[in-house]
Amino acid sequence: MMTLKQEDPQIASLIDEEAERQEYGIELIASENYTSKAVMEAMGSVLTNKYSEGTVGKRYYGGNEVIDKIEQLAIDRCKQLFGCEHVNVQALSGSPANAAVYLAVLKLGDKVLGLKLDHGGHLSHGHPVNFSGMLYNFVQYEVEKETGRIDMDKVREVALREKPKMILAGFSAYSRNLDWKRFKEIADEVGAITMADISHIAGLIAGKVIDSPVPYFDIVTTTTHKTLRGPRGAIIMCKEKFAKQIDKGLFPGMQGGPHDHINAAKAVAFGEALKPEFHVYAQNVIKNAQAMAAELMKRGYKIISDGTDNHLMVVDLTSKGLSGKEAERALDKVGISTSASTIPFDTRKPFDPSGLRIGTPAITTRGFNEADSVYVADVIDRTIQARNDDVRLKAIRQEIIELCKKHPLYKK
Repeated sequence: MMTLKQEDPQIASLIDEEAERQEYGIELIASENYTSKAVMEAMGSVLTNKYSEGTVGKRYYGGNEVIDKIEQLAIDRCKQLFGCEHVNVQALSGSPANAAVYLAVLKLGDKVLGLKLDHGGHLSHGHPVNFSGMLYNFVQYEVEKETGRIDMDKVREVALREKPKMILAGFSAYSRNLDWKRFKEIADEVGAITMADISHIAGLIAGKVIDSPVPYFDIVTTTTHKTLRGPRGAIIMCKEKFAKQIDKGLFPGMQGGPHDHINAAKAVAFGEALKPEFHVYAQNVIKNAQAMAAELMKRGYKIISDGTDNHLMVVDLTSKGLSGKEAERALDKVGISTSASTIPFDTRKPFDPSGLRIGTPAITTRGFNEADSVYVADVIDRTIQARNDDVRLKAIRQEIIELCKKHPLYKK
C-alpha cells in the first residue's frame, strides 16, 4: 500500500476507509465473505500482466509456461475438492459462467426449467429482464406457499408437462437443501440435461456438510467467493462428455483471455478449502445460521420455510410493519450489512420488497460463534424497533464496534 499511497493517495484513502468499514461492521450479506491475505496477495501479483487465451498447453500467446502450471494446479485442486470429472477455472463470474453453459449445450429459444426469482432463484436462471430470459424459453417452478419449500412432485409435474431441454437447480435465496438425486431422476424421465448452480453453497459442499450435485448432475457452476471464501470469479464443472462443449462455450464463446491472477487466487482458495479446518468452518456457518434463525423466530420474526439448512435465511418483515429496504437502511446505520429480498408471492416491488436476506459466512470467518449469532439476532431486533430513534441507534452502533473488536478481521 505504500506505493499506492504515494502514487494515488485518494484511492489509497478510500481503500483504507473501506477496510475500516469492514473491520468495525458486521457483514450479514449472504453472498459476501472475507478472503485470506494469501488469496489477496495472489490477486495483487504480477500475474495480472499476462495474457493467456486458450487452455493449458494450447495458448494463443507465448510465454505461458508458468501460467499453465498455475492453471493446472487450480484444476487439480478443484477436482480433488469437488470430485468432478472436468473443470474449467477460467469463468470470470457467475452469470458469465451460466451464460457459457447455455451457449454450449442449448440453442436459442430452447426450454429450460428453473426456480422463479422471487421464490429464491437467480436473475441468470431465467428472469425476463436478464439475458437468460431473453434468449431462452424459461419455465419456472416455485416453492409452496404454505411451507416455503420446493415440492419435488410439483417440479416433476412441470417437467412432464413442459418437457424442457435442461433442468436447472440452484438458488440465491432459499434456505433448504436440494434433492439432487430426485432432480436427476426427473431430468432423466424427460430426457433433460441437468445443471446445478451451487454459487451460494459451494463452500458448504466443499466442507462436506451438505450433499453435492456433482455425482448426479451433468454440469455444475459456482462462483468462488461466497461460502467458498475465494476471489470473485467462477468455475464450471461437468461430466467428461460435456468437457469440449463447455470449454468452447467459455472460450471463444463467451470470453477472451482469462484473469490469471484470479485463477491463482482460486488455486489458493481451493487449497485452503482442502484443509481440515475448512470442514469445521463450514459446520460453524450452518450452526450460526440456525442459531440466528431460531432466535429471530423466537422474537416473532417469520423465516421463510421456518428455518435453514445452510448459511442463509430470508426474513418476512410484513408482520413487523416495515419493508426489507427499510430494515436494510436501519441496520446500515448501526454497521450491519444485509440485503433486502423478495419473498415468495411478494406483493411489494423488487426494489422495496417485503423480505431481508441474512447469511453467516462472513461473521463465521471472523470467529463469531452461536452465542455471538444469537446476540446479533438480538441487535437486529432492537435496531428494527429503534429504526426511527437516532439516539438508540447510536448506542447500538457502539455495541457493534465493541463486538467487532473481540473478533478482529485481519489481525494487525
